Amino acid sequence: MSIQSVLAFPSSLDHAGGLDTTFATHGRTQVYFAGSISSMTNGVAIDPQGRLLVAAKVGTQSGSCFGLARLLEDGSADLTFGNQGSVIGQFEQGFEAMAGKVHVLADGNILVAGLHYDNAHRTLPAVALFDQQGRAVQRFGDNGRCVVRLPGNLSHGVRDTWLPPGVPGAEACDVGVQADGRILLVTNHHFELADHAGLLIRLDTKGALDTTFNGRGFVMVRHLLMNTWLSSLRVQRDGRILVGGSINFPEEGLLARYHADGTLDTSFALDGFMSFKAQGLGAQVSQIVQQDNGDVQCFGSSRDPMHCLALKVHSNGRSDSHCNGGQAQLLEIGRSGCQWTAAQAQPGGSVVVAGATIGGIEADFILGRYLPDGQLDHHFGNGSGWVRTRLGHSLDTATSVAVQDNGNIVVGGYSMDGNYRAVVARYLA
Repeated sequence: MSIQSVLAFPSSLDHAGGLDTTFATHGRTQVYFAGSISSMTNGVAIDPQGRLLVAAKVGTQSGSCFGLARLLEDGSADLTFGNQGSVIGQFEQGFEAMAGKVHVLADGNILVAGLHYDNAHRTLPAVALFDQQGRAVQRFGDNGRCVVRLPGNLSHGVRDTWLPPGVPGAEACDVGVQADGRILLVTNHHFELADHAGLLIRLDTKGALDTTFNGRGFVMVRHLLMNTWLSSLRVQRDGRILVGGSINFPEEGLLARYHADGTLDTSFALDGFMSFKAQGLGAQVSQIVQQDNGDVQCFGSSRDPMHCLALKVHSNGRSDSHCNGGQAQLLEIGRSGCQWTAAQAQPGGSVVVAGATIGGIEADFILGRYLPDGQLDHHFGNGSGWVRTRLGHSLDTATSVAVQDNGNIVVGGYSMDGNYRAVVARYLA
């Protein structure tokens, strides 16, 4: 296990992992949401014109809303989008909302996935579709928005109200789009305090529940009757669907694979499921990346203590014995813990990962790069394979990452400056 504890502050040096000082102000920018009192970036994406899309949880005087903003390639606000560069709203009339992911569809429309807060304690998965000007696409859902309600309240999740921002908790949000445009979502249902199961849901291209998927529009994901928690999904190039999370939250990390029709792919690992510990510690999978050869890399964190986690497995779900002996790799950065929360493949097969150190003023952006063989890339970050960036005087947390056509790396997250402020930074490739 690699152990590093020295602070690394923003650098303007022209090396892989250095802040790109040609972007916005010294490599970073605050994302503006008109009328907001706080904001937290949860997802970033890049459209075909190179513009940056930012999904966020936005605080207003009347409660939290979902936010979608667009930045130009240089980091400045795109004032032609929405209202002064952003869209703020709710998925339906009710309590509150947040945006967790943003995805650019093949037709250029912008899909936002997030959570509708049904009340102070319960969540429901939700999506919204916007055109390239930030206007709701009326043919989708109910005037461009859709809250997913399953029979028996199965899509009800639990709202996080006590965990500090940046620490993985109860709320989960991820989205994938199949080649035919149908939309996949993950959520988790709590039957009771200590009994929960993951759900993989599919919507059709108009936002309605697709009952051709597993015969009812969703799959309940549960491994060996244990409490199963999902936090991520990935649509493979062959159409099969990988989901990741943990069992007995978070006793062991979990991967499972399904066919495009929602049936379990029993050829993957052991009867469709793979679970693992991280050097004897609990584990949580936060992001999944598929390599060009079909192999899979997953990233997240260990628990007690919390360290950054990486694991490489073959396309059949078997551990890659040539990478760390087939075991999860742990990386310790900082004194209070750290985690990877997002990952994105770069051209050539390397993977960039973003996350944060944990602990109040000690919380900083971290960014790393792994080679196709699953090892840290020591040509990144002045030889360490990772960089740590302190953006302000208090909590900084990276939540999302995207790679531009030129290879440069866009990282989204938030900083505390009185209130939480959505920020985006760009790093050199």
